[in-house]
Amino acid sequence: MSVAQESRAIAASKPHGPVWPDGADRWVLALLIGGFALLYGPAYVDLSQTVWATDEQGHGPIILVVTAWLLYTRRHELAALPSNPVPWLGWPLLIAALVLYSFGRSQDIIMFAIGSQIVLLVALLLLFHGQRGLRLLWFPLFFLLFMVPLPEALVASVTAPLKSAVSAVASSLLYQIGYPVGRSGVIMTVGPYQLLVADACAGLNSMFTLEALGMLYMNLMKYTNPTRNVILALLLVPTAFAANIVRVMILVLVTYHFGDEAGQGFVHGFAGMVLFMVALALMLVLDKVLGLFLPAHKAAK
Repeated sequence: MSVAQESRAIAASKPHGPVWPDGADRWVLALLIGGFALLYGPAYVDLSQTVWATDEQGHGPIILVVTAWLLYTRRHELAALPSNPVPWLGWPLLIAALVLYSFGRSQDIIMFAIGSQIVLLVALLLLFHGQRGLRLLWFPLFFLLFMVPLPEALVASVTAPLKSAVSAVASSLLYQIGYPVGRSGVIMTVGPYQLLVADACAGLNSMFTLEALGMLYMNLMKYTNPTRNVILALLLVPTAFAANIVRVMILVLVTYHFGDEAGQGFVHGFAGMVLFMVALALMLVLDKVLGLFLPAHKAAK
């Protein structure tokens, strides 16, 4: 057989398409996934019955599904990476993750129990693929941070001033266009109706969710200019605030024109969808405006 024929034979024998783990690697992968599910399954059940059941942090399941999708789309690239473990860092992180999880579950601190999975995944990547694996999957792991429940003390300290600001701006705008709107703290009066600006309308969690949406958008668009990305991320905070004002104004107008039942029924839930549609539209506008001044991709050296 000539050299050319031998080369063609070797090329023909190589598998085409994605690289999948085989043999013992598949068993290791199955054991890791099964162990992860057994370990964090009870924590996710608690999440679904407590935090995720509220309007304030109901975005958690969406973050989880998107993260799973991001990991799934990168599975072939991860499988193709050479094994270059970093045990001196991976094992301490693995132990720290298990300790954090145990402490969170035993003390009923859901933030520690759920947050420990990010440390655990980082440790496993370092133990199996080293820094290359971590560089490949850094964004899905970072995105998973948005699923970790916020501390109640932080939510309480930020929510109160946000509610006051949203209700003040919304009532002022409606009054300027001729509606009989009054305000006392976070209670708005329109005609014969009174509306309480709830925590879900305050903006903290919607800001958190919109930041996650913006990060996902920039990652999918493959923006590499850090300056532009940071500016867009910062601008998403006032964008979420503006979107919440629009949401409260819609609820006040619906209540005034159609009654309290309409304002607290289907339209109340639909206003949440309007919030994210408005926020998404504003984010796209900001992205286009930033594109006039800053390139989306960092110039190659």
